[in-house]
Amino acid sequence: MSMMEKPGRLITEAEWIDFRQSAIDERLLGSLADAADSIVDVLLGYQKRLLQSTAQYSVTICEKSRRTGATWALGADAVLHASSARGQGGMDVMYLGYNLDMTREFIDVCAMWARAFDDAATEVAEFIWADTDKNGEPVGIQAFRIQFASGFEIVALTSKPRSLRGRQGFLILDEAAFHDQLEEVMKAALAFLIWGGKICVISTHDGEDNPFNQLVQDVLAGRKPYGHVRFDFDEALVDGLYERVCLVSGQKWSAESEARWRSDIVANYGDGADEELFCIPSKGTGVFLPGSLIRQAMRDDIPVLTWEPPTSFVHQPDQIRQADAKDWCEEHLAPLLAKLDTRLRHALGADFGRVHDLTVYWPVTVTRLMRKETPFVVELRAVPFKEQEFIGKYIADRLPRLSGIAPDGTGLGAATAEALMQKYGETTCQVVMLSQSWYRENMPKLKAVFEDAEFTIPQDDNIYGDFRLLRTTNGVAQIPNDKRTVDRARKDKKRHGDGAIAAALAIFASELEGHEYGYQTIADLGDDELAEHAPIGDNSAFGRNGLW
Repeated sequence: MSMMEKPGRLITEAEWIDFRQSAIDERLLGSLADAADSIVDVLLGYQKRLLQSTAQYSVTICEKSRRTGATWALGADAVLHASSARGQGGMDVMYLGYNLDMTREFIDVCAMWARAFDDAATEVAEFIWADTDKNGEPVGIQAFRIQFASGFEIVALTSKPRSLRGRQGFLILDEAAFHDQLEEVMKAALAFLIWGGKICVISTHDGEDNPFNQLVQDVLAGRKPYGHVRFDFDEALVDGLYERVCLVSGQKWSAESEARWRSDIVANYGDGADEELFCIPSKGTGVFLPGSLIRQAMRDDIPVLTWEPPTSFVHQPDQIRQADAKDWCEEHLAPLLAKLDTRLRHALGADFGRVHDLTVYWPVTVTRLMRKETPFVVELRAVPFKEQEFIGKYIADRLPRLSGIAPDGTGLGAATAEALMQKYGETTCQVVMLSQSWYRENMPKLKAVFEDAEFTIPQDDNIYGDFRLLRTTNGVAQIPNDKRTVDRARKDKKRHGDGAIAAALAIFASELEGHEYGYQTIADLGDDELAEHAPIGDNSAFGRNGLW
């Protein structure tokens, strides 16, 4: 596990010093040592990524660490929008915080940016926003406003008035996890999009079941077409957060001082550091997929093919091993591959093992309704690497309209994954280096296809155990290193969730936008298809066994 893959609160001062001294950008160091002699970027890397997302997407969801300056960056975004003419993307900006202090702080930041940009803006005005309560009774909400010569304004409020439904523009919803009725606010705000408005929802986490975390999971699962930005405390530090603190306070930066400062901040948060600093929702430990979801996806007509040659097999000459592997494929795989619908797109996921763990090839058929159906699963135990590669290519060569392959390129699978990529090309075959970041982004998509009943899997006790082994740890679903299940068919053998990882890779592969790989011979075409593909004009040279 790399240092940045380690849970943030467990990283020691010494580890952080080593990491920062080896990774620090020397150009930034020079600018911080003597800011007068060089130009320091106003926005840090993660702040730029946030504004790039709001520029690209109509809706952006940002999960962040505390006090990293996300709101400060959005203040610049707000001023740029409100001060621009309509034809240049100008619009009103509404900011919703959950208390008066953060609301006032945001409007002060906007005033600072307006002065920095030399925009024509009035002074900050405090006023009472007329609204009604849930019973329809009049109520006043303390609010702040900055007006611009463009005719647009920035309005900052402390709650969620129903009058939001009568507004238009750019909504910034700050610390969304701590707002009441977030879903209702989002419903009202989505109307902004009809006339070209925007929404940016930013927050630290407040529990796994909080509507904000559910919104994040929907985005990661692909249910919502929104932009997603995430940065935790350590990512902010790598992008220069503490260096900026030193610049503002007149201190000299060093890896040692940053490590001490970081350690103090993490210690101050104690058990809350995971959630407050490292974007890990609390109560985030437990079974990732309920058994009912897994059983709902199971079908009893999906075969699981297992090959475990004798231990002496690895010592056989190459030609004998290859011949045996080919015979096994011809007997067991060829009939199943021949049944696949040649009109539908197919993809393949692969997780590799050799001695203790299985190699699993998991193909999926993508139906016209975008369901992912598993035609069969191949499990290889103690099969030599060359034969694993042969079987993988045998399957891939015969998958109709092959559009994506995702092999695990970590550890033992590196060579086989590379061989697949070299044959099918990097646009079709994307080697996956399994990591916490990959799991964080892609496991919600696996869960989504189960929840939405868009995935079918074999009705197999071992496969069931593989999926049940997935655990949410530190906010990320993956297979624990120290957990294994007993193979139901071979009590002396164990499994390490190999099928679940291969399935996740197959779902990932099904969404790759690579070129389709495959061909269809004239002999395979029906009469109607022959007529459809026949050249215009004289067809005398065209026949079932001929060429155009």
